[in-house]
Amino acid sequence: MHKQGALREFGHYAAMNILGMIGISCYILADTFFVAQGTGSLGLAALNIAIPAYNLMNGIGLMLGVGAATQYTIARAQNDQRQADSVFTHAAALGLLLGVLFLLGGLCFAQPIARLLGADAQTLGMTTTYLRMLWCFGPFFVMNNVLLAFTRNDGAPTVAMCGMIAGSLFNIVFDYIFIFPCGLGMFGAALATGFSPFVSILVLLTHLRRPSRGFHLVKTPLRVSRVPSLCAPGLSSLIGEIASGVVLLLFNLVLLRLSGNTGVAAYGVVANLALVGIAVFTGLCTGIQPLVSRSSGLGDREQLRRLFRWGICTALGIAAVLCVSVFLGAEPLTAVFNSEHDPQLAAYAESGLRIYFTGFLFAGVNMVTAAFFSASDKTVQGFAISLLRGVIAVPPILFPLAWALGVDGVWLTFPMVELVTAVAALVWARKYIVEN
Repeated sequence: MHKQGALREFGHYAAMNILGMIGISCYILADTFFVAQGTGSLGLAALNIAIPAYNLMNGIGLMLGVGAATQYTIARAQNDQRQADSVFTHAAALGLLLGVLFLLGGLCFAQPIARLLGADAQTLGMTTTYLRMLWCFGPFFVMNNVLLAFTRNDGAPTVAMCGMIAGSLFNIVFDYIFIFPCGLGMFGAALATGFSPFVSILVLLTHLRRPSRGFHLVKTPLRVSRVPSLCAPGLSSLIGEIASGVVLLLFNLVLLRLSGNTGVAAYGVVANLALVGIAVFTGLCTGIQPLVSRSSGLGDREQLRRLFRWGICTALGIAAVLCVSVFLGAEPLTAVFNSEHDPQLAAYAESGLRIYFTGFLFAGVNMVTAAFFSASDKTVQGFAISLLRGVIAVPPILFPLAWALGVDGVWLTFPMVELVTAVAALVWARKYIVEN
């Protein structure tokens, strides 16, 4: 493809998915805002404690969706329609099974999981309510991620974006209706969030009804042996979501010791605003993923180099805008979620936002690099980057910084972890580009 045409295609795919992911992050922010207004700082703390459970469910859906859709795109690039349909059929069956497992987990184990995530006597009831309702909608969350990935990789990023935005708008509107006019509190917030992927799926069905779509459900033997190959390309997406959950869990536990539920509530403000940044970079990564997979399937190494360069430059530009915006707007952003006008919460959150968001200068580079490796079927490198930033580097950086600097050390952990990971990621990327 001509360079200018390739750049336009890159911009189109990236923009559509960034907008869609911003829509998803808006419903998370709506949850945070309406919960803060309706239940106060304890509700905000309970929501933040429950978020790692959402990360796990969303990560499983992303792993299956991105992984299977990558295999689908490679099969289509090689004109193997039988393989493409088989991949989709296996992904749909596995997605339903995993969703049902989350549903059963929500019904049977919500309270023990809430305790495991750090809920105390003050927050246990609200955390359990939110977690149980969220996991009961597991089949919709997992299947929504699968259908989004296949629709996007089937040349319909606009339909995928519309699905994400429709679900987000539903959640925002019904968050307000369920929490305030209906008086359902935390249960209402979870109910609105749970129905949002169902609305998104209804929009995606418009693509599934098109005769020209490239994937179909077919009669094929379902083989357990195919599961690893379907999930492997999406493993870095799962690790990325688990990374967010692990960071949330560890930060919550440390902040509970340092500053109690007020510190956890402040982290709720920081973490939920940070989810907007994560969502933007996730949109960028999922946008370029089908382009990287196609170029990899065709063996177009020059195009792969271009896509990597454009992805990194875009990530750095987005990170700069985020850092400046948050540095200048930390006070009004915090005030939106501080319904009780708690001065201690405000002080923690304002300082946290300014320190924490500098990490996006490196996080964007890491996410793009991991996505690039995974989409080009270099799953080990993508997995290693995600594992380093999400699991390996966090504890040895978090605990010494928290001991030395207190709450500010907790906020500084994210930038330091991403900086360490960025060094390793760029070394691996340079080696891959030079060798190929």
